Amino acid sequence: MTKKILLAEDDYDDQEFFYNVLTARTDAAILHAVENGEEVIQFLNDTTTLPDVIILDQNMPKQNGLQTLCLLKGNDRYAHIPVVIYSTYTNELLEAQCSSLGALMTAVKPVDKKGYNDMIDQILAGISSFSTH
Repeated sequence: MTKKILLAEDDYDDQEFFYNVLTARTDAAILHAVENGEEVIQFLNDTTTLPDVIILDQNMPKQNGLQTLCLLKGNDRYAHIPVVIYSTYTNELLEAQCSSLGALMTAVKPVDKKGYNDMIDQILAGISSFSTH
């Protein structure tokens, strides 16, 4: 079954990379892409088709990944959806914050097609284990 991804990414090149990589896959597809955390919440409020996973860029305008994660996990309708925070860098503090707020995982933004495919593989494997807990 194809997993539906809601992507929050303010960099169009990174959005395009996701689309290009996922076009070649059958196990995951972009349900919708937005530019910031506020748009994530707006999309979720307006849709009847919830994503299987939400991927949030940490560094977005208006509302960053952690702020959005807090809102998602505090809402009964969305709290069950696995969330991944990804960024150009990560550190122990960010990873600890994400984990304590209920993120499925944190990831460093890939720089090539193989990196994106590897990250998506990790996310899909994480979704499987997340849903069994």
